Amino acid sequence: MSGREAERIEIRREEITSPIARALIADLNAELSALYPEEGANHFRLDAEEVESGRGAFVVARAGGRTVGCGAVRRIDPATAELKRMFVKRAARGQGIGRLLLAALEGEALLLGARRLVLETGERQAEALTLYGRAGFVRIPAFGPYVGSPLSVCMGKDL
Repeated sequence: MSGREAERIEIRREEITSPIARALIADLNAELSALYPEEGANHFRLDAEEVESGRGAFVVARAGGRTVGCGAVRRIDPATAELKRMFVKRAARGQGIGRLLLAALEGEALLLGARRLVLETGERQAEALTLYGRAGFVRIPAFGPYVGSPLSVCMGKDL
C-alpha cells in the first residue's frame, strides 16, 4: 500500500452478515486455524445479534477503496465490552491500520457505555500482543470461554 493510500484509510460500521464482512472473517479464521491447529484452540464465535446497534458494533477498514481489515466490539456486561475479530490483511500490515481499528472500536465501546475493554488473543500472535500492549492493555486472568485455554492470552484496559 502506498503512502497515499494509507492516508485514505476509512473505518465504518458494516453488517457482520454482509459479503465483505464474511470474506474478512473467513480470511481471519483461515489464518488462525493455520496458526493454531490444535483442537479447541480457536474461539471463532460471534453472533450477529451481539454486534447489533446498542449491543456492539462490527467495523471494516478500507484503504484506497479496498477492504483491508475488520474488528468488532460487544458488550458483555453493563460496564465491560469485549474486542472481537480484529484482523488486518497480511498485505496491509505495518501501515497503522490495526491502531486505527483499535481506536475506532474503543470509541464504539465508549458509546456502549463501557468503562473497561477486554480481549483474548493467542500467545503465538506477537504482533497483536505488541499492538495491544502499546495501546495500554495489560494481561488479565482468563475470562468466559477462555478459562482453561492454554494458548489464550487475555488482556484488559480501563477506558
